[in-house]
Amino acid sequence: MTFPAFFEDVPGITLRDPLAEFLGAADGGLIEYRYVDAVRLAGHSCPTVAGAWLLTTRALRALYGSEAPERGAIRVEFGESQRSGVAGVIASVAGLLTGAAGVGGFKGLAGRFSRRDLLQFEVPEAGDIRFARLDRAAAVRCTLDLSPVPGDPRMGELLPLVLQGMAGAEEAALFGRLWQERVRRILIDHHDDPALVRIS
Repeated sequence: MTFPAFFEDVPGITLRDPLAEFLGAADGGLIEYRYVDAVRLAGHSCPTVAGAWLLTTRALRALYGSEAPERGAIRVEFGESQRSGVAGVIASVAGLLTGAAGVGGFKGLAGRFSRRDLLQFEVPEAGDIRFARLDRAAAVRCTLDLSPVPGDPRMGELLPLVLQGMAGAEEAALFGRLWQERVRRILIDHHDDPALVRIS
Protein backbone atom coordinates (compact mmCIF):
# COMPACT_ATOMS: atom_id res chain seq x y z
CA MET A 1 0.00 0.00 0.00
CA THR A 2 1.33 3.44 -0.91
CA PHE A 3 0.59 6.42 1.29
CA PRO A 4 1.30 10.10 0.59
CA ALA A 5 5.01 10.75 1.11
CA PHE A 6 4.44 13.43 3.74
CA PHE A 7 3.10 10.83 6.18
CA GLU A 8 6.72 9.89 6.89
CA ASP A 9 7.59 13.51 7.68
CA VAL A 10 5.08 13.78 10.52
CA PRO A 11 6.94 13.48 13.84
CA GLY A 12 6.13 10.27 15.67
CA ILE A 13 5.88 9.65 19.40
CA THR A 14 7.42 6.90 21.54
CA LEU A 15 5.33 5.61 24.44
CA ARG A 16 6.13 3.19 27.24
CA ASP A 17 3.51 0.50 27.64
CA PRO A 18 4.03 -1.60 30.81
CA LEU A 19 1.54 -4.20 29.58
CA ALA A 20 3.49 -4.68 26.34
CA GLU A 21 6.67 -5.07 28.39
CA PHE A 22 5.02 -7.50 30.83
CA LEU A 23 3.79 -9.70 27.99
CA GLY A 24 7.06 -9.55 26.09
CA ALA A 25 5.58 -7.67 23.14
CA ALA A 26 8.07 -4.77 23.16
CA ASP A 27 11.55 -4.44 24.68
CA GLY A 28 11.29 -2.10 27.63
CA GLY A 29 7.66 -1.55 26.69
CA LEU A 30 8.73 1.15 24.24
CA ILE A 31 6.51 1.48 21.17
CA GLU A 32 6.82 4.16 18.50
CA TYR A 33 3.61 5.36 16.91
CA ARG A 34 3.45 7.23 13.61
CA TYR A 35 0.67 9.15 11.90
CA VAL A 36 0.20 6.24 9.52
CA ASP A 37 -0.91 4.14 12.51
CA ALA A 38 -3.78 6.56 13.09
CA VAL A 39 -4.62 6.38 9.38
CA ARG A 40 -4.72 2.59 9.49
CA LEU A 41 -6.94 2.71 12.57
CA ALA A 42 -9.37 5.23 11.09
CA GLY A 43 -9.20 3.78 7.59
CA HIS A 44 -8.58 7.22 6.10
CA SER A 45 -6.58 10.43 6.43
CA CYS A 46 -8.55 13.64 6.95
CA PRO A 47 -8.26 16.93 8.84
CA THR A 48 -10.03 15.43 11.86
CA VAL A 49 -7.67 12.45 12.09
CA ALA A 50 -4.72 14.81 11.62
CA GLY A 51 -6.08 17.18 14.24
CA ALA A 52 -6.66 14.32 16.67
CA TRP A 53 -3.06 13.21 16.16
CA LEU A 54 -1.72 16.71 16.84
CA LEU A 55 -3.98 17.25 19.83
CA THR A 56 -3.11 13.95 21.49
CA THR A 57 0.64 14.09 20.91
CA ARG A 58 0.78 17.67 22.17
CA ALA A 59 -1.28 16.81 25.24
CA LEU A 60 1.04 13.92 26.06
CA ARG A 61 4.13 16.08 25.67
CA ALA A 62 2.55 18.71 27.91
CA LEU A 63 1.90 16.05 30.56
CA TYR A 64 5.22 14.20 30.35
CA GLY A 65 7.77 16.65 28.95
CA SER A 66 10.81 14.76 27.66
CA GLU A 67 9.77 11.58 29.50
CA ALA A 68 8.12 8.80 27.47
CA PRO A 69 4.37 8.94 28.19
CA GLU A 70 3.01 5.85 29.90
CA ARG A 71 0.39 4.20 27.75
CA GLY A 72 -2.46 2.82 29.85
CA ALA A 73 -1.93 5.36 32.64
CA ILE A 74 -3.86 8.27 31.15
CA ARG A 75 -7.54 9.11 31.50
CA VAL A 76 -9.16 10.85 28.50
CA GLU A 77 -12.42 12.70 29.05
CA PHE A 78 -14.67 14.47 26.55
CA GLY A 79 -17.21 17.11 27.42
CA GLU A 80 -19.55 16.04 24.63
CA SER A 81 -21.16 12.70 23.82
CA GLN A 82 -19.45 10.06 21.73
CA ARG A 83 -22.02 10.56 18.99
CA SER A 84 -21.57 14.32 18.83
CA GLY A 85 -19.70 15.76 15.85
CA VAL A 86 -16.29 14.19 15.41
CA ALA A 87 -15.78 13.22 19.08
CA GLY A 88 -15.75 9.51 18.23
CA VAL A 89 -13.03 9.91 15.60
CA ILE A 90 -10.87 12.00 17.89
CA ALA A 91 -11.44 9.53 20.72
CA SER A 92 -10.29 6.60 18.58
CA VAL A 93 -6.96 8.29 17.85
CA ALA A 94 -6.58 9.40 21.48
CA GLY A 95 -7.31 5.82 22.55
CA LEU A 96 -4.73 4.44 20.14
CA LEU A 97 -1.98 6.56 21.65
CA THR A 98 -2.99 6.59 25.32
CA GLY A 99 -4.44 3.10 25.58
CA ALA A 100 -7.55 4.59 27.19
CA ALA A 101 -10.67 2.55 26.44
CA GLY A 102 -14.35 2.54 27.34
CA VAL A 103 -16.41 -0.23 28.91
CA GLY A 104 -15.13 -2.76 26.39
CA GLY A 105 -11.48 -2.14 27.14
CA PHE A 106 -8.96 -4.57 28.60
CA LYS A 107 -9.94 -5.33 32.20
CA GLY A 108 -6.37 -5.97 33.36
CA LEU A 109 -4.47 -8.80 35.05
CA ALA A 110 -4.68 -9.28 38.82
CA GLY A 111 -5.64 -5.64 39.26
CA ARG A 112 -2.93 -4.29 36.98
CA PHE A 113 -2.86 -2.88 33.44
CA SER A 114 -6.59 -2.12 33.19
CA ARG A 115 -7.55 0.15 30.28
CA ARG A 116 -11.30 -0.11 30.89
CA ASP A 117 -13.27 3.08 31.61
CA LEU A 118 -10.27 5.35 31.03
CA LEU A 119 -12.11 6.89 28.07
CA GLN A 120 -15.18 8.84 29.16
CA PHE A 121 -17.74 11.09 27.46
CA GLU A 122 -20.18 13.70 28.69
CA VAL A 123 -17.92 14.82 31.52
CA PRO A 124 -18.92 18.49 32.00
CA GLU A 125 -15.77 19.54 33.87
CA ALA A 126 -13.56 18.19 31.09
CA GLY A 127 -14.18 21.16 28.81
CA ASP A 128 -13.61 19.99 25.23
CA ILE A 129 -11.09 17.23 26.01
CA ARG A 130 -9.06 16.55 29.14
CA PHE A 131 -6.07 14.25 29.50
CA ALA A 132 -5.08 13.28 33.05
CA ARG A 133 -2.21 11.20 34.39
CA LEU A 134 -3.22 8.48 36.81
CA ASP A 135 0.07 8.46 38.71
CA ARG A 136 -0.11 12.08 39.85
CA ALA A 137 -2.36 15.12 39.91
CA ALA A 138 -1.53 16.40 36.45
CA ALA A 139 -4.04 17.16 33.72
CA VAL A 140 -4.43 19.34 30.64
CA ARG A 141 -7.51 20.57 28.82
CA CYS A 142 -7.33 20.80 25.04
CA THR A 143 -9.30 22.50 22.30
CA LEU A 144 -8.90 21.74 18.59
CA ASP A 145 -9.55 24.41 15.94
CA LEU A 146 -8.67 23.60 12.33
CA SER A 147 -10.13 26.78 10.84
CA PRO A 148 -6.71 28.49 10.58
CA VAL A 149 -5.88 25.92 7.86
CA PRO A 150 -8.72 26.15 5.31
CA GLY A 151 -9.07 23.80 2.38
CA ASP A 152 -8.49 24.78 -1.23
CA PRO A 153 -11.61 26.56 -2.59
CA ARG A 154 -11.76 24.07 -5.46
CA MET A 155 -12.65 21.30 -3.01
CA GLY A 156 -16.09 22.81 -2.51
CA GLU A 157 -16.79 22.47 -6.22
CA LEU A 158 -15.30 19.01 -6.55
CA LEU A 159 -16.81 17.35 -3.47
CA PRO A 160 -20.42 17.13 -4.73
CA LEU A 161 -19.21 15.84 -8.10
CA VAL A 162 -17.15 13.11 -6.46
CA LEU A 163 -19.93 12.16 -4.03
CA GLN A 164 -22.52 11.92 -6.81
CA GLY A 165 -20.23 9.92 -9.09
CA MET A 166 -20.19 12.69 -11.65
CA ALA A 167 -16.48 13.52 -11.41
CA GLY A 168 -14.07 12.34 -14.06
CA ALA A 169 -10.91 10.46 -13.16
CA GLU A 170 -8.80 13.63 -13.24
CA GLU A 171 -11.28 15.55 -11.09
CA ALA A 172 -11.46 12.73 -8.54
CA ALA A 173 -7.66 12.52 -8.38
CA LEU A 174 -7.40 16.29 -7.98
CA PHE A 175 -9.90 16.21 -5.12
CA GLY A 176 -7.83 13.56 -3.32
CA ARG A 177 -4.63 15.56 -3.77
CA LEU A 178 -6.24 18.77 -2.51
CA TRP A 179 -7.76 16.90 0.47
CA GLN A 180 -4.39 15.47 1.50
CA GLU A 181 -2.67 18.79 0.89
CA ARG A 182 -4.79 20.32 3.65
CA VAL A 183 -3.86 17.39 5.91
CA ARG A 184 -0.19 17.96 5.06
CA ARG A 185 -0.42 21.63 5.94
CA ILE A 186 -2.05 20.81 9.29
CA LEU A 187 0.55 18.20 10.22
CA ILE A 188 3.70 19.72 8.73
CA ASP A 189 3.33 23.45 8.17
CA HIS A 190 1.26 24.00 11.34
CA HIS A 191 2.68 21.21 13.49
CA ASP A 192 3.61 23.57 16.32
CA ASP A 193 0.99 26.24 15.66
CA PRO A 194 -0.72 27.08 18.99
CA ALA A 195 -3.76 28.36 17.07
CA LEU A 196 -4.73 24.78 16.15
CA VAL A 197 -4.38 23.12 19.54
CA ARG A 198 -4.91 25.18 22.67
CA ILE A 199 -3.72 23.57 25.90
CA SER A 200 -4.43 24.80 29.40
